[in-house]
Amino acid sequence: MQTALLIHADWVLPVDAGNSTLAQHSLAVADGRIAAVLPRAQAETQIEAAKTLDLTGHVLIPGLINTHTHAAMSLLRGLADDLPLMTWLHEHIWPAEGRWVDQEFVADGTRLALLEMLRGGMTCFNDMYFHAEVTARVCAEAGVRVLAGMIVVDFPTRYADNADEYLRRGLELHAHYRDHALVRPAFAPHSTYAVSEAPLMRVRTLADELEVQVHMHLHETRDEVLQVLRAHGERPIARLDRLGLLGPQLVAVHMTQLEEAEIGRLAATGTQVVHCPESNLKLASGFCPVHDLLSAGVNVALGTDGAASNNDLNLFGEMRMAALLGKGVAGAANAVSAAQALRMATLNGAKALGLDDEIGSLEVGKAADIVAVDLRDAHTQPVYHPCSQLVYAASSHQVRHVWIRGRQVLRDGAPLTLDPTAIIAAARAWGERIAAG
Repeated sequence: MQTALLIHADWVLPVDAGNSTLAQHSLAVADGRIAAVLPRAQAETQIEAAKTLDLTGHVLIPGLINTHTHAAMSLLRGLADDLPLMTWLHEHIWPAEGRWVDQEFVADGTRLALLEMLRGGMTCFNDMYFHAEVTARVCAEAGVRVLAGMIVVDFPTRYADNADEYLRRGLELHAHYRDHALVRPAFAPHSTYAVSEAPLMRVRTLADELEVQVHMHLHETRDEVLQVLRAHGERPIARLDRLGLLGPQLVAVHMTQLEEAEIGRLAATGTQVVHCPESNLKLASGFCPVHDLLSAGVNVALGTDGAASNNDLNLFGEMRMAALLGKGVAGAANAVSAAQALRMATLNGAKALGLDDEIGSLEVGKAADIVAVDLRDAHTQPVYHPCSQLVYAASSHQVRHVWIRGRQVLRDGAPLTLDPTAIIAAARAWGERIAAG
């Protein structure tokens, strides 16, 4: 077999049905897709590659998928820390966005986020922010996968005056990128407290027509649930259920306030859930019952949230926190295993975004979105179980190589499609402007 690339590694974690650990295996890439995953001894005799890479001490994993973030908010990192969600939003973040967020802000903030995410092994992310057309363009230029959120809120911003204008701009984005290899639009109504019923019903209709996902904050805090209950006489999940929005297309983020019957309803409808453990902890929003959700058959993925409320975009940290917090909340040491945490950051994320036929696991025929992690550091030695080392001990700085659709975008820890010097200089300039008021 002739291929473009052959990678030899000490281990491959394909995130397949059996959570396999493949020792001394190789992965072949042809035409941007995985052509073979086989023992190294066979690969050396059966595969003729244009380029061969021998990664001693490395483990290959699928590209990590950040299933919820606000990439451009990386420029607001550390602006308003140690505050509860509603105070943080209403008194600090929304006013700052009203003053500063324009196309230049989104472009520079997204590039800063991409630099951090690529270095941390993320090959795809699900974004919710203003000027999604800019986020889409920046990602296309950098060769990174994105679900670009077509944001919807009721109130006016610098981006749009009302819900109808948000939807119009979203439809323009969809028309431009609907056939793009890396960029997929998705509707992103902010929440049930920021979007009224008529726009939500319009989102549901359009999402069905266009066959796109609906990305939304839901049951993030107790105050949110009480606010919606007082205003509408029903909890947010019940409200979305009545409007026909629960289902496989809904990517419901945070979900810290859930009753047993609601978990059952999420499972019955196939609704996707995104867990953001570090952001939930930092904002004291509550605890997502991950073990109960997984046990009920709900697909649970991982997200970082934005860097303004986390304060990083590091899925290694989220995997570790998800596993540890999941055990603590469930009161069981075997709850949310390392293998489950890795799956949440890869294949579960792909499923939530409707991309599991294309990415999320290292299997023949899927796109070659691949990450190589060097486990030779002192804090990841010795290696008894590579998956456990990844989740409980490894750090994002151990990511050495990244490929997206077979194209290398990170080599020896250095980005190939981004300019770190220019990106960091722009971030510093924004920081000085915003701090000066």
